[in-house]
Amino acid sequence: MRKYGLEILTIVAIAAFCMIFLYTSSVSQDSAFAGTDSIAAAKISGSPDTIQEKIQPIIPQWVPPSAEIESTLFGLQAAIGGMCIGGIFGYWIGQNKKG
Repeated sequence: MRKYGLEILTIVAIAAFCMIFLYTSSVSQDSAFAGTDSIAAAKISGSPDTIQEKIQPIIPQWVPPSAEIESTLFGLQAAIGGMCIGGIFGYWIGQNKKG
């Protein structure tokens, strides 16, 4: 039991966070899930002090043709990042077992 204590604790913590998220999203009546980018953009554009014409990006932004492509690119970015992090942790664990 002592050998798998950290793994069991991790699984319980992940399950608890999932339960809390599902409970809070089902309890609230206005449960439209919006990302922080869209909420921040709505607040900034609603501010009377902001002049939209003067705000120009330094590097022109590429806009995907549809939301599905944007979601796919985000998922691909997350998968590549996860593989990099997993490779680093795997390398560290291999070095610890070797030496």
